[in-house]
Amino acid sequence: APQPRDPYVGLYHLAWEVGTLAELAEIRRRLDDRGALVGASDHRVSKSLYAKDPSGIEFEVMWRVPAEDWEQEMQSGEMIAPLDLEGEIARWGDRITGAAAGSVT
Repeated sequence: APQPRDPYVGLYHLAWEVGTLAELAEIRRRLDDRGALVGASDHRVSKSLYAKDPSGIEFEVMWRVPAEDWEQEMQSGEMIAPLDLEGEIARWGDRITGAAAGSVT
């Protein structure tokens, strides 16, 4: 078969959204237990975990900050920072956001 001309073939990014930070914490525990967790980032408007599947494909699991707080969050620091998940849980509690709350924003 001929080789593709573009060096970027295949899946680039795959992400799942959870409704609560408690769900994100549970997923972090499960991924870590399996040795699959490779990173975590605070993107201000989202809190993200990064992991690899058994084939080595990296994926993201994230929680969205409530849309009404995005403007304030965008002004609160670097756009990519280390994730303090426990701190975020203390701040946001068990708020349900994103698609789980019926938002498409």
